[in-house]
Amino acid sequence: MNEINQLVCDICGKAGARIRHVSRSYGKGKDLLVIENIPVISCPHCGESYLTAETLHELERIKLHRKGFAVERPVAVAEFA
Repeated sequence: MNEINQLVCDICGKAGARIRHVSRSYGKGKDLLVIENIPVISCPHCGESYLTAETLHELERIKLHRKGFAVERPVAVAEFA
């Protein structure tokens, strides 16, 4: 088994949790920040998904220093009606 298959879920304690990479948006309007490639641990046994403390700290660091990390890109926005 490779390292990813050996992750143990912090919620249910079973082996087999996997790392998925997602994008999340923070803020809105001119303060909108999209962070891509965020590692999320997802468990197929209990269905929970969660971020590690290390990932949460890194997200806060990126948000705090967004000017140094962010690259301006045009983005299409749709509203769910």
